[in-house]
Formats: sequence, structure tokens, C-alpha cells
Amino acid sequence: MAKNKIMVNFQKKIKDRQIRIAVVGLGYVGFPLALEFAKKGVKVTGIEIDHDRLKSISNKISYISDISTSELKKVISGGNFKASGNFSDIKDADAILICVPTPLKGRYLPDISFIKTAVEQVALHLKNKALVVLESTTYPGTTEEEILPIFEKHGFRHERDFFLCFSPERIDPGNKKFPVQKIPKVMGGLSPLATLLATEIYQIIIKQVVPVSSPRAAETVKLLENTFRLINIGLIDELSMMAHKMKIDIWEVIQAASTKPFGFMPFYPGPGVGGHCIPKDPLYLHWKAKSFGFHSRFIKLASDLIRYMPEYVVKRVNQVLDSRNCRLKGAKILVMGVTYKKDIKDLRKSPSLDVINSLKKHGARVSYFDPIIPFLKLKGLDLESVRLSDKKIKEFDCLIIATDHSGIDYLRVLKSAKLIFDARNVYKGKHREKVERL
Repeated sequence: MAKNKIMVNFQKKIKDRQIRIAVVGLGYVGFPLALEFAKKGVKVTGIEIDHDRLKSISNKISYISDISTSELKKVISGGNFKASGNFSDIKDADAILICVPTPLKGRYLPDISFIKTAVEQVALHLKNKALVVLESTTYPGTTEEEILPIFEKHGFRHERDFFLCFSPERIDPGNKKFPVQKIPKVMGGLSPLATLLATEIYQIIIKQVVPVSSPRAAETVKLLENTFRLINIGLIDELSMMAHKMKIDIWEVIQAASTKPFGFMPFYPGPGVGGHCIPKDPLYLHWKAKSFGFHSRFIKLASDLIRYMPEYVVKRVNQVLDSRNCRLKGAKILVMGVTYKKDIKDLRKSPSLDVINSLKKHGARVSYFDPIIPFLKLKGLDLESVRLSDKKIKEFDCLIIATDHSGIDYLRVLKSAKLIFDARNVYKGKHREKVERL
């Protein structure tokens, strides 16, 4: 089939809304993506192997904060979206978007086993001339060195039988200003035609698609974005520790520096970094660079600094308690906020959990409060969120604001608290007789 005929067929199917899309992995990336296509009148099949997620979808209950249950019900009732645990249901898909997890083994070793497993299954049911787009964050070279050979093993040849691209996900959970459809999409195909086909697909829901020269370039784009954030967060964390030693208010310094209209972007210190991107993604680049004999010192240093922050928070709490003739061992501590990000029901790599475990190792009696996490049963913890009453607050020797959820009356908390360690600058330098800031 001539290349221009393939493009014309794709364009016609898109125009007539006859194009069929499969999204493999209905997590924080794949689920919003699938629903956006369905809203535009595209028939979408979501593939998910997690039975709890499939059950939630079957019951029309959303398990992701960026998708309301009412929105999910509306999309499902529209008839353009269905979820399945069977890969054979992708057999009619013109485009397959792979959005599966890419964790780390230990601290530094990438784990792309979920990608490989998904691709193996896709290859068993791939429609002729279908487009495959990998969105899972990974190291440069994965698409060409790992994914393409799997398809070739199954007898597929690129541009003869199928088309392959990489497009890095850019989902920011809880960001109302920039939902998936408003974030420009980077696209790197194995060939110019693959890039064009993918561009046609994604422009159904996204206005701006940014083509790059190769999958390798697209893979590196995502890693650059999150490495930039990792290094700057690590830098401001180190500066906050230095500023504390020098009796300088780092929050005041950041605020003043932010008035410069060029050449500065504010980053803020905190108890650590969580989520699925920043703690992990730069280490994929760090690992890959080593195979070229290059040691990325900035990435490792920033990662180590951020990893230390939960322990640093506990160290500071210990110091302030000691200054008040109270020992950390045996002290009653309330950690406020356990999700990795404010107002987001997501515990992945949350530094609050590390703060709690560190406090427990130091002998503190630890409780937590979080308005959206009623109980904790992970990382060796088995706790229930306390009821945040004036009487309850008075029982604690110190409160640690680890995640600054909205909707909490922090002034009311302050009135009843004996001591607060504010790791999120909630009190902005006020009430210094009761508040110690990071």
C-alpha cells in the first residue's frame, strides 16, 4: 500500500470517526487519555489487567482524582468507551497507545518488564497497518532497541506491517489548568510517516503536536523535563538546609528572587518528592548514560539530596523538641498529610510515609491525619487517620505539616497545637512562637 494511501485512509477514518483506538493501561496516564478520545466520538477500548480497576469501571466509579465518577458515567453511557482485561479486544484497533508503569528495581535499575509484556500481547493481536505509540516513560533507545525487535520477532516489519512511535506522557495529576487535552504532545516516530500518522491521531484531542526526529529524542524529552525539576528541587532543598544553618529565611529569599522578571524560576523546599515521575525518571537517564561511559553527577546528587529530606525533617523536629526539653523518643507526633501532592489521592513514593517510618525508628509515637486517606496499609504501616478535633490536637507534642491539603483550617489547628513543624510554608513566617519552618 502506498504511503500516501495509508495517510489518506487514516485521515478519512478520523474525519468519519471510524478510527478505533486501544489504550493499554488505564492508570493516571491511560485512563484520562482514553476518555478524552471517547468524548470526541472515537471508539476506544481500554485494556487493564488490574481486576479492581475493571470492577470500578464496570460499576461506573472512578478511581482517579482527575476523572469524576459523573464524568465516567457520562462517557460510558455515550457508548464509545469500554474496558477489558483481554488483549484480543485490540484486534480491530487502528492505533494502540501503551501507557503501562515503568518502575525501578532498587534505586537505579530501570524495570521495563511491564512494557515488554504489554508489547508481546499487542504483537499477538495487532491489526495490519496499525499504529503503536508507547507513552510509558523509559530510557533513550527503548523503542528502537527493545520494542521494535519484539514486533520483528512476531514477523512484523516497520512501515510494511505497522508503525511505531514514542510520545512521552505529560499528565500532571490534579492540575486543572492543564488537563491532558491542553498539554502539547511530543511525537517521535520510527519514520516520518509514523510521526505523521500519530500526529493525526492525537490531534483529535490535542491542538498542538510537536514532532521530533526520532523515538530516542522523544524519550529524552521526558527525561529532560523531569531531570530539570529534580535538580532544581535538589538545589533548593540543599539551599534550605544551608540557609537554616546561616539563620536565613529561605522562603523570604525565594519570594524576593521571584520578583526578577527573567532568568529565575522559583522552586520550593519540602519533605521530599513523590509521585510517578520526578523520583524515578531521571534515574533512567542516569542508568542509560552509564552504558556510554558517562556518569551524570548532577542527577545522582540531586536524587540523593531529595532522598535525604524526610530524614532531615525528622532531624529538625528532633532539634526543636530538644530545645523545648522534649525528647523525640516517646513524643507524640501527628503527621498532617500523607499523599505525595496536595489534594491528590495518590501515595506513590510519598515522602510523608518515609517521615512516618523515620519517626517510628526514632521511637516517636506517630499518628497521622489526611482528609482523603482514611487508612494506611503499606510500607510496613498500619494506621488510621485521626479525627482532627481541638482536643485531639492538644494531645500531640508536635504536628508536622508534610502535605498542605486545601480545606483545612490551619489557624484553628494552630490555636490548639503545642508546636508545629511546617514543611510546606503554610504559615508563611507568622506565629513563630509555635511554628518552626523547614
